[in-house]
Amino acid sequence: MSLKLPQAPNSGLFKQGYQSFSNADGAIVRNIEAVREISSILLTSMGPSGRNKIIVNKLGKKFITNDAATMLNELEIVHPVVKILIMASKQQEFEMGDNTNLVIILAGEFLNVAEKLLVLGLNVTEIIQGFNLANKFVMETLEKLVVDKVDSVLDIDQLIKAVKPVIAAKQYGYEDLISKLVVQAVKSIINPKNPKSFNIDNIRVVKIMGSSLSQSQVIKGMVFPREPEGSVKNITSKSKVVVFTCPIDISTTETKGTVLLHNAQEMLDFTKGEEQQLDQACKEISDSGVRVVIAGSNVGELSLHYFNKYGILVLRVPSKFDLRRLCQVCGATPLPRLGAPMPDEMGEIDIIETKEIGGDRVTIFRQDESISRTATIVIRGATQNNLDDIERAIDDGVNSIKGLLKDDRLLPGAGAVEIELMKRITAYGESTPGLLQLAIKNFAKAFEVIPRVLAETSGFDSTEMLSNLHAAHANDDGLSMGIDIDSGDLIDVTNNGIYDVLSTKKSAIALAVEATNTILSIDQIIMAKRAGGPVMPKQQRPGNWDQDD
Repeated sequence: MSLKLPQAPNSGLFKQGYQSFSNADGAIVRNIEAVREISSILLTSMGPSGRNKIIVNKLGKKFITNDAATMLNELEIVHPVVKILIMASKQQEFEMGDNTNLVIILAGEFLNVAEKLLVLGLNVTEIIQGFNLANKFVMETLEKLVVDKVDSVLDIDQLIKAVKPVIAAKQYGYEDLISKLVVQAVKSIINPKNPKSFNIDNIRVVKIMGSSLSQSQVIKGMVFPREPEGSVKNITSKSKVVVFTCPIDISTTETKGTVLLHNAQEMLDFTKGEEQQLDQACKEISDSGVRVVIAGSNVGELSLHYFNKYGILVLRVPSKFDLRRLCQVCGATPLPRLGAPMPDEMGEIDIIETKEIGGDRVTIFRQDESISRTATIVIRGATQNNLDDIERAIDDGVNSIKGLLKDDRLLPGAGAVEIELMKRITAYGESTPGLLQLAIKNFAKAFEVIPRVLAETSGFDSTEMLSNLHAAHANDDGLSMGIDIDSGDLIDVTNNGIYDVLSTKKSAIALAVEATNTILSIDQIIMAKRAGGPVMPKQQRPGNWDQDD
């Protein structure tokens, strides 16, 4: 009788193709290694001297950026544990719009120290409890580390305090210019009676290649990088606007038919009925008082001829998002049918003008007594990649105001708050009895990664910088001592205007700790076989074909 060979564990439990990684196989350590990999990618891109990454996505589009949110969007990551971390980072992007890389970097560092504790023999539960206690202490301590606040979001100088450091982290050297553009745009749309109603969607960016960044400007209203279709290019007085989402053209029938024409007259009369019908529709639109038609779809040559005849400006807006925003600005209702609009379906606009910026013709919708305030930042630059990166910096600057409206308090930046937290958490850990003390003190060590990366990317000796920072923060009055990335010396960040927004920092730390604890509590990964059959190999052509063919 032959011996029965032992089968793989769980072979009869799951369908063929399943993969299972348990704690005994070192699942936690593997998860930490995967997170360390993504963390190390983003680590060097942090701060004003952060390095850029080139990412080529599956469509072949190239991205040259140091923005963490863009990188994570374009990288196709399949590891389930890293996806948990990316979810936390996306939540930070959605809520605060900034510090997305801080979430990943801190979580990576927390998991690194957790790995060392696991090797020492600590239980996962004890590490999670210690991290939760430390996180609670951090949230209370951050309130005590506030060094300044933004008294009024309507004051430009006050607003620049919060916006400038955020933009400097992305576009160092241009932060003065870009932050002025952002603050100017915010000032033009924010409601003085209710600043909390500020909506980041009301600030748009239009990128026009050519010239330099210094030629960028803020326009109150909406700017479309295209000119009107017809011969009417400008409207100088308040006018009625109608928005159509359907094609403005002769409607075609769904079925095909054959028409037999006997003479030339029949041929001339053939299209006359359709022309009269289109003329009638355009006349009805004109008679209702409309002077501007916005088309979400294509506009036929014949209908354009009739709109020119009645002196109506026609602009095509192919983007449904821009169309929706334009409806908000004008107070119009998008119509799916062609014909005269009802009075409540029309919107109003003050001025429409066509200008040439660089070599591009743009259409500007200005709204002085606006229904919905909108501002557009027109940015100029030499290359498309440069314009895209500036747009991301502007986006972060605008989003930082969202965090500021939740809480107007500011913390010291340039690594000062992290070193101070490290000092205070370590002292708190020493006063905690039991094994949790180890977890809390190691949690504190993770915060050292921020000033270390700032020093390394700026080209200075991180060991020397960190020892100087620790020495400065040992005194009670050293709270606002941070790193000067230009000289490598320590500076008082409050005198140099380098701040972090309190609400953004709190949110990033809380999300990083939550993601870390979730990852640590995973002891098994069970993965099904991916859907879809194997990819068929490319068929070789018979004969002596060249490789290029």
